[in-house]
Amino acid sequence: MNTTLKKLVLYSFLLCSMHSFSQAILEDERYVPETDPLVLEKLDQWQDIKFGLLMHWGAYSQWGIVESWSICPEDYGWCERTKGSHPENYFLYKKEYEDLKKTFNPVKFDPDKWADAAKAAGMRYVVFTTKHHDGFSMFDSKYTDYKVTDPECAFSDNPKANITKEIFDSFRAKDMWVGAYFSKPDWHHENYWDPYFPPQDRNVNYDPALYPEKWEKYVQFTHNQLLELLTDYGDVDIIWLDGGWVKKRDQQNLEENYAEKFAENTSGNGFIKHRMVSQDIRMDELVTKAREKQPGLIVVDRAVYGKNQNYLTPENRVPEKELPYPWESCIISGDGWSYTPDSKYISGKEGVQMLVDIVAKGGNLLLNIAPSPEGEWDPGAYQLLQEYGKWMDVNSEAIYNSHTLAPYKENNICITQQDNGNTYFLYLVEEDETQMPSTITINSHQPAKGSTVSLLGYNTPLKWTAKEDGFVVNIPNSVRKNPPSDYVWTVKVSKLE
Repeated sequence: MNTTLKKLVLYSFLLCSMHSFSQAILEDERYVPETDPLVLEKLDQWQDIKFGLLMHWGAYSQWGIVESWSICPEDYGWCERTKGSHPENYFLYKKEYEDLKKTFNPVKFDPDKWADAAKAAGMRYVVFTTKHHDGFSMFDSKYTDYKVTDPECAFSDNPKANITKEIFDSFRAKDMWVGAYFSKPDWHHENYWDPYFPPQDRNVNYDPALYPEKWEKYVQFTHNQLLELLTDYGDVDIIWLDGGWVKKRDQQNLEENYAEKFAENTSGNGFIKHRMVSQDIRMDELVTKAREKQPGLIVVDRAVYGKNQNYLTPENRVPEKELPYPWESCIISGDGWSYTPDSKYISGKEGVQMLVDIVAKGGNLLLNIAPSPEGEWDPGAYQLLQEYGKWMDVNSEAIYNSHTLAPYKENNICITQQDNGNTYFLYLVEEDETQMPSTITINSHQPAKGSTVSLLGYNTPLKWTAKEDGFVVNIPNSVRKNPPSDYVWTVKVSKLE
């Protein structure tokens, strides 16, 4: 092939690749509305509670490493092997990693303390990692011995050994919803990563179409474990499924695999970090069985376009605008999803303003805190939750049960509204702003004559004047120097025209 022809072929290939990648991004933004009336009712309730807790926890916390991913043979810097005696040898490393089960012993585990702190912060639900991709079950599953209650696990004889049950019970006792994070891939199970074949990447290491009986055993295992969680662990409000690559794919998806992955994962060297493999876990069937156990159950089959993704989950990011479907930003509070020694947590200002920004755009915030191998939260996590709690004690009526009101955000002012017409303008404190301004100007809305304008946390009505299509609120000097809350100040209008 001559040089010119090579360039034309490469150019055409890259154009197709980028188109495929762009299409994949667009598909992530699509949403299929739910039709089950019980689920729709539950989703409406979920959209009202706004603020939840996510916890990534497993035996891997003992090494202070990224959850599960270091045993996946993919060439990303964030999942490279750095711990253990044999990081240079994949098979020895994986064996040592899985042996962490034997030494996992979180004797300071106190879920009541966590539930108390989360409730005081204003959180209304929890999502806990019952099983991550490594396959280690944090519940007493009868379908595997790779679990926290196995006799080989150091924590197995502890009265609180069934960690998932203990967490669910503690949070329910505080009137909080519970959700089960559950990984569809299981890198420990012999019918996902068959010992006969070396694992190539995150996917099943054989072709399910060529070994249908083996794959069917894995499908049944997955269904059984998930239904176990929905049978033996009380009321579960959400199943939060991770591992979006485990899904049925059509032939076109598979044919586009190489082009898309080249555009996404390489720097021109042609190395493909992971493949696309059709892995039909029969989600429709599983969801039907799940809702027979738990009617109205919210199902979040993350990153899989279709009716089993009842809400979408932007990861570690806040969308730029309101999204036209139920959504939740899942965000780390420290240095990673899993436990990291000496982790630095986001500030109270960052955390509160992020919550306000998300809620004004119609979303929920699911904030991740990672327990230590001893079963504790870092002091920084408690401090952050206390900052949330102090702010929510004053301003929560602008958050819970609210809905969006265009333009959602005006400069540094976010907007929410209640069904009764009360409208809230949440002023995000600027950098180095230590006292309130003498006036706050809103340009997008104007109160009706006779409306009451007030500041949450300050009982005296404020003076205001109309200005074109907006209004100007006067802030008394006494309040300016002593605001009722930190980070965000909320102007409430009882009625808008």
